[in-house]
Amino acid sequence: MAMEWTLAPFHALRPADIHAVFALRSNVFIVEQRCPYPDVDDLDLDALHLLGSKPDMGLVAYARIIPPTGDEVPHIGRVVVRADHRGQGLGHELLRVVLDHLQHRFGSPRSALAAQQHLQAFYEQHGFRTTSDAYDLDGIPHVDMVHTGAPST
Repeated sequence: MAMEWTLAPFHALRPADIHAVFALRSNVFIVEQRCPYPDVDDLDLDALHLLGSKPDMGLVAYARIIPPTGDEVPHIGRVVVRADHRGQGLGHELLRVVLDHLQHRFGSPRSALAAQQHLQAFYEQHGFRTTSDAYDLDGIPHVDMVHTGAPST
């Protein structure tokens, strides 16, 4: 079954899409990872939302892109694949689509993200490099990572 990718600003999302996004994010980041934190934030209002859906299955993958301000680079966040779709390479496809959209919209895949530390190697496969020591973010070890725009090796 082919994935259908949709990138849209918050105001262009349908109410059903918004519900699906918040349900997926809360099911994974709050319930599955047992991490009570304010997932829905004001950044959602200015973000570009990438939704990956399959026919008859709904939303199975998601990420948000916070557009750059000033000299900053775009920030990638809330990267998630539904539990029943993990282990099939969908996370890699999701990140490739995110980087393609960054290239198209901003002229480069240059970006930053705060990665859960156990996913550090996953992001490194896509050209990200670690720029911080591990730190606690809502009870989960994270590292800051950047993509310089150089092709991944």
